[in-house]
Amino acid sequence: MTGSNGEKHPFLDDLADDAELRGTVLRRPVSGRDNIKRLVEAVGTLYASQTPTFYGAIDQRHFLQYKATLRTGLDLEAVGVIERDETGLVRRVTMTFSPLDAALSLSAGLGGIVGEEFGDDLFYDASVNAITAS
Repeated sequence: MTGSNGEKHPFLDDLADDAELRGTVLRRPVSGRDNIKRLVEAVGTLYASQTPTFYGAIDQRHFLQYKATLRTGLDLEAVGVIERDETGLVRRVTMTFSPLDAALSLSAGLGGIVGEEFGDDLFYDASVNAITAS
């Protein structure tokens, strides 16, 4: 997946077959290049806009930071740590999202798009997390 302007994606183009994605919008890690690409594509459909604010590297660790607005209207900030091996393949991506309301909205939105494919227990579900009054 290369951007429309011909630039290489910060990590999708180099994912190892057994790469792992961890993040604040996921209840557990997701493994596998195709699964990670599918999730990243789904995230993109939930963004109304996205603006990169930083990309840099220290040795085999790359850092990505951006701001986005969800289609729900919530603003969100994301930081990604991309870990590469000695050959340059991406072995692990860890994404953090804030603030909490936007992160939960993103997780719930992902559940609506790919929940059946990945398992509904992977994403936030307000009905499961509701506190019932006694």
